[in-house]
Amino acid sequence: MTPPFLLEVPAGDHADGAVHTRPGGPPWETASGDVRITRGAGAGRPLVAVVGLSHAGLPSAIALRAAGLRVVGIDRSARRLSDIRAGRAELSGALREDLRAQLRDEDFVLSDELEAVSTADAILICVPNTVDRQGRPNPEALARTCAAVVQHARAGQTIVLSSSTYVGSTRELLVKPLGERGLQIGEEVFVAYSPECLELGADEQLPATRVVGAVTETCFRHAAELLGPISKELHRVSSPAVAEMVKLYESSFRAVNIALAFEMADACRTHALDPIEVTEAAATKPAGFMAHYPSAGVGGHGVGMDPHYLLHSLREQGRAATLTEQALRTIAGRPGRVALRANELLRRSGRQLRDVRVLVVGAAYKPGVADCANAPAVEIITRLLAEGAQVDFHDPLVPKLLIDGEELESIDPDPRRDASGFGPEDYELAVVVGVQPGYDYGWLRRCQQVLDCTYREHTGRARFLL
Repeated sequence: MTPPFLLEVPAGDHADGAVHTRPGGPPWETASGDVRITRGAGAGRPLVAVVGLSHAGLPSAIALRAAGLRVVGIDRSARRLSDIRAGRAELSGALREDLRAQLRDEDFVLSDELEAVSTADAILICVPNTVDRQGRPNPEALARTCAAVVQHARAGQTIVLSSSTYVGSTRELLVKPLGERGLQIGEEVFVAYSPECLELGADEQLPATRVVGAVTETCFRHAAELLGPISKELHRVSSPAVAEMVKLYESSFRAVNIALAFEMADACRTHALDPIEVTEAAATKPAGFMAHYPSAGVGGHGVGMDPHYLLHSLREQGRAATLTEQALRTIAGRPGRVALRANELLRRSGRQLRDVRVLVVGAAYKPGVADCANAPAVEIITRLLAEGAQVDFHDPLVPKLLIDGEELESIDPDPRRDASGFGPEDYELAVVVGVQPGYDYGWLRRCQQVLDCTYREHTGRARFLL
């Protein structure tokens, strides 16, 4: 049976000034008071609650609405909701346009109230998990969210966990507590795990295959009805635990191969070879090689964090995964290597980092996005500042960076666009962490020294590799 649906109504738009409510329930209203969520039209069309509007949740919400489903996007952060409404979310141009249109759509609702999940037909949980600086998993936010979902769950709902997490999370955080509430899994509520897998970049697209592990056959059918419209294909595995392990394996695979790419780049520099040329030649044998490229480090929400959830659970059982552990150490140390290399280059030219001007080019964690989550540039800048350097950064998609609690604004070193600030020649060193596609970086040719951490920018008066 389809429950009542939600309708977003800006405050002040009610002619009678009344706050409309569910019978017997509280008014649905965000903490800011500027949006009310009420019962409304649309019966007969499923409503999906997407919980957690971060790197995976927001694109998923946009895709679900584009597929014709009614969507309520829920995030406990008022600041995050404000950023989404103001168009400041980390999305590419295409998704940003989709979101702008959907924000004017009465079938796309934003809320900070987790209680709103009780009105949905299906719930997609996308709350990001995190790790601390020592690599220890911190699943508290996900655990609290799942507890709230369980508290407000009702018969007839489909609940799919999508967050990257440790093996056994679906059983521990959803299946067991739902059963303790008296809800029969596979008969009254339908539970599955399907790891987040939207390809975020310059051209976000639906994944070719989405893995789904459901508790029962009926649970899978219900999960497929939710995920099918936003996937090209579904691959069913035997249980939620298998699907959880799939995500950890994928991220660990990438971590190990990225660490190997870093090692091969160092070996290529020893032999005065171009690591990009070597990698692309090796990639002509796709049956036995998958190309991974060297860089200044790994950021984002997956590779640098997900494997820690695997390692932590193995350590608790007295087991080790030495290859993955070493890969993560190599990845974690990469930004520090960049700072050391910058120091080395400046010393060679008779300068020290103290009191010199350094420009860091690229702040986002990868090209084509404005997202700086765990971006290597943040640690590189922090280390250079700690050495006494005067550091600026440039990224056309990132207006500001938060460095040790202080905001650092992006500068434009191209005098053709801004002649009021420092030009390319005014920096003793430019550290190229990344470049955004579609932008002109010709001014880099005028830089005195360029440390090219992309291994692709053949520019600068003197070019060096990491």
